[in-house]
Amino acid sequence: MEPTTLNIPVLALRGLTVFPHMSLTFDVERRISIAALERAMEGDQDIFLVTQREIGVNMPGETDLYAVGTVSHIVQILRLSATSVRVMVEGRQRAHLRRLWQTEPFLQANVALLEEEPTSAAMGASPRTEALLRQTYNLFNDYAQQAGSLPEEVLTTVMDCRDPGYLADYIAQNTALRYTDKQEILEEPAPFIRLRKLNAFLARENNVLGFEHEMEGKVREQLAQSQREQILRTQIRVLQNELGEGDDPDDEIQSYRDRIQALQLDEDATKHLMKEVNKLAKQPFGSAESGVIRNYLDVCLEIPWNTETKERVSVDAARKVLEKDHFGLEKVKERILETIAVRQMNPEGKGQIICLVGPPGVGKTSIAISVAKALNRKLARLSLGGVRDEADIRGHRKTYIGSMPGRIIEAISRSGSMNPLLLLDEIDKLGNDYRGNPASALLEVLDSEQNYAFRDHYLELPVDLSKVMFITTANTTETIPRPLLDRMEVIQLSSYTDEEKLQIARRHLLPKQMEEHGIKKGALRVGDDVLRAVIRDYTRESGVRQLERRLAAICRKADMRLLTGTVKRVTITEKELPKLLDCQPFPPALHTEKEEVGVVNGLAWTEAGGEILEVEVNVMEGSGKLELTGNLGDVMKESAQAALSCLRSRAATLGIEADFYKTKDIHVHFPEGAVPKDGPSAGIAVTTAMLSALTGRKVKAGVAMTGEVTLRGRVLPIGGLKEKTMAALRNGIGTVLIPVDNVRDLEEIDQTVRAALRFVPVATVDEVFAAALCPESSPAYREEPAAAAFAAVARETSNDTALRQ
Repeated sequence: MEPTTLNIPVLALRGLTVFPHMSLTFDVERRISIAALERAMEGDQDIFLVTQREIGVNMPGETDLYAVGTVSHIVQILRLSATSVRVMVEGRQRAHLRRLWQTEPFLQANVALLEEEPTSAAMGASPRTEALLRQTYNLFNDYAQQAGSLPEEVLTTVMDCRDPGYLADYIAQNTALRYTDKQEILEEPAPFIRLRKLNAFLARENNVLGFEHEMEGKVREQLAQSQREQILRTQIRVLQNELGEGDDPDDEIQSYRDRIQALQLDEDATKHLMKEVNKLAKQPFGSAESGVIRNYLDVCLEIPWNTETKERVSVDAARKVLEKDHFGLEKVKERILETIAVRQMNPEGKGQIICLVGPPGVGKTSIAISVAKALNRKLARLSLGGVRDEADIRGHRKTYIGSMPGRIIEAISRSGSMNPLLLLDEIDKLGNDYRGNPASALLEVLDSEQNYAFRDHYLELPVDLSKVMFITTANTTETIPRPLLDRMEVIQLSSYTDEEKLQIARRHLLPKQMEEHGIKKGALRVGDDVLRAVIRDYTRESGVRQLERRLAAICRKADMRLLTGTVKRVTITEKELPKLLDCQPFPPALHTEKEEVGVVNGLAWTEAGGEILEVEVNVMEGSGKLELTGNLGDVMKESAQAALSCLRSRAATLGIEADFYKTKDIHVHFPEGAVPKDGPSAGIAVTTAMLSALTGRKVKAGVAMTGEVTLRGRVLPIGGLKEKTMAALRNGIGTVLIPVDNVRDLEEIDQTVRAALRFVPVATVDEVFAAALCPESSPAYREEPAAAAFAAVARETSNDTALRQ
């Protein structure tokens, strides 16, 4: 027999399922669903209700709908608003969705009605069916007891029903099963199997409800226990107060008052703290405000107001500590000792704010630690790198939730003394944003004229910082605000020489790493030649951090040999270094051992020390363009322009074509284009490279130079000479050309560097060309005599051609 088919409007349900012979009321808001209801009302009021597979789909297609739904009759429609209606339907018969042939303006489908399988009288009376019905009654009764919200008529209808198919549909419609479970029951045509599936779902729901009730019971039990304990504690407190054995709030208040009086603060501070104590005494028990006041009083009383460590101001003792902890840095040690000597002569004098400036790894922080040890002061370290909030220095107002004092007050409390040494690390890396400028907040802290009454926003009390010794560290002074830098005395720490690194490694780094790696003294032998090779070929830095890492790698390899082999002592040789350090040595510096045209070694200063800055120039036929590449700043670009103008003005003397600036294109390039470069000190290097490329004269090997050039050919002084000469020595340079005005700075250079390098002071570019270019390559070139200043310097040093230090 062919099934009956209907073309009927479709309403897609989200999370709902309608069963035959059941009534259901629900709200409809989707446009296509309201249109389907209106179309059904125009006909016989029948509509096909089918559940969506996914609730979140707004415009369902055929694949988004289940295959089985219910043909239902619309009993009543109530319009709630312009876009929402409430509808009551009554399920009539199961139906199979054959094809969804319309989706706009509403869903319409061709469905086939499914006939119910009859329940025979024999089946209804069979023991199997009776057992299944009883199981259903028991499961539903358990569900009703645990759910606790089913109407009485539902319970009555279930207990009176003997039809397995209807019973399954009725219970599924009136329980909180998942819509996917209800859909599975709806799609089952056999009543007996349908009821058996329902029982499985009910058993699962009963287990879930049982677990929910169990958890609710545990939570309720814990809450009751907490309330009971709170009541008992209150009763105990009352009884103790009656017996005079409890913690009387008055005792706490009196304790605060006694501690404040014991501090012996000035009258205003004592009055302010007593006012807070009186405010606490008026607060009700357990109030939030009382907690804020207690925290404020505790913070104030933790500050060591009248506690100071006995300072050991002795130059001799300080010298012993500094010499023991540090090798080299003689001028820095001398300056520190001078500061200590002033304090020894005038203990009541105002302290100076010292700023240690130098490349990373040269010992700025460790020097500050040694000074604290030498002076017998407590040390507190504050890392200011990345600090952007002014409240980190001055603190937050105590009216804010979670407020606290600033880092300065916190460090003093942590040190336990009013005269500690505060180390402000990385002061050049302070930031600022909408929360204020922390550098401005430090102006009062680091000013000896006004920090005797520093006010933290949280404390609201004056704190005397005049007895605190401040030492700050920075890699450069360029990023320190001028007003802040003006309050500090800068002490420069320069790069270490290779000999200093050798002594530091031998005396400090290697013993430290051997101890950390558990290597006994004598179990590892590293000769000075090996240490020199590590310094020369595997580390290129101003400090010794990378050197320490290399030594740590050697110690790790030594540990492996001592543990896995039969050797009792490990001796390191230079040939083993590439394998031990898992890397190849740095290649030798370029253009230091051969003469080339258009390539000059300049010298540059960086925060990490000095570097070799190569300049390459190519000259090509063209129209007089000047191309500058290498990530250059404006100052360096202008310096190249000045170099070109200087050569043009001297073209006849230098043997250059007079119209070269019209017929030649000049390309100036600084290698390592990813690194930004700026500054005027490469002026003479650019000028020399241009002349070499234009004339074909080679640049002497092993020569480096630094100096600013002017349009008239004068060589002006530059900065960072100490770091630049260190870089020249590290890279195998033998001769360094420096401005004559920088001769006085040679006194600051280490003796080892001065002995290893040949310094040639120059006053004009003519002297630069004479010292840097090979004369035989260009016979037309005419050398000019050195300037008078150069001659004077030469006479002083008893050297007619160069100053060799």
